[in-house]
Amino acid sequence: MSLSHLDESGRARMVDIGGKPQTARTATAIGKVYLKPETLRLIQKGSITKGDVLAVAQVAGVMAAKQVPSLVPLCHPLLLSGVEMHFKEDPNPDSENRCCVGITATVRASGQTGVEIEAMTAVCVAALTIYDMCKAVDREMSFGEIMLVSKAGGKSGTYRRQSRGKK
Repeated sequence: MSLSHLDESGRARMVDIGGKPQTARTATAIGKVYLKPETLRLIQKGSITKGDVLAVAQVAGVMAAKQVPSLVPLCHPLLLSGVEMHFKEDPNPDSENRCCVGITATVRASGQTGVEIEAMTAVCVAALTIYDMCKAVDREMSFGEIMLVSKAGGKSGTYRRQSRGKK
């Protein structure tokens, strides 16, 4: 199996997608931010001094999806038709006494290449934004379990992840 982002000399290259047909593309990614129960309560009450944490994280995720070619060297610039960000707060502490904010990003475009990286980048930057806005009250936050859960369109068709990570 050859890697499409390497030329015959083994050097990195941007894949030529000029001959590929335009199709509707969609990708959804998820991730989680783990934080102290007190931090989640402050977010819910709107008491974080930097402002509305999830509203800012939502805008950050959208902006990040639009900036992927500036961040990931071999990604193509795409005209995105939509970016949706959703957050789900889980106030029930886990075994480490951490609550969770789940992040979901869905990105759409009509183009010659997929939007998986855009969706995952949106989740990553939304998580970083939550950390940045709350770090004054909770330096113990962590995030992870960032993964593609589905994609549609293009030559490879539809993909759906069977497992969505641990709770």
